[in-house]
Amino acid sequence: MSASRINLHDKVVNITRSYLGPAAERFIDRQIENHLHKTPVNLTAKDLLKLITWIRLAVSMLTEDAIIVDEYVKQLEKLAKKSQADK
Repeated sequence: MSASRINLHDKVVNITRSYLGPAAERFIDRQIENHLHKTPVNLTAKDLLKLITWIRLAVSMLTEDAIIVDEYVKQLEKLAKKSQADK
């Protein structure tokens, strides 16, 4: 799949995969569905900052390693800025 054809959801999952492995897509889909009340394919750049807040909380419960959590969140925030700029 070319980079231009990858949607925002796929980009978030790809970043998450580095931290959660094969559980990444299921984790992200649940966060989107439960906290944003929408389907993952409908994730927008505007949604991403709110989603990042929920992701930070959830991942902080999975690990006490604040460095890993911060690194992951920074990658997502970078994606959010790029996605907002691409609009």
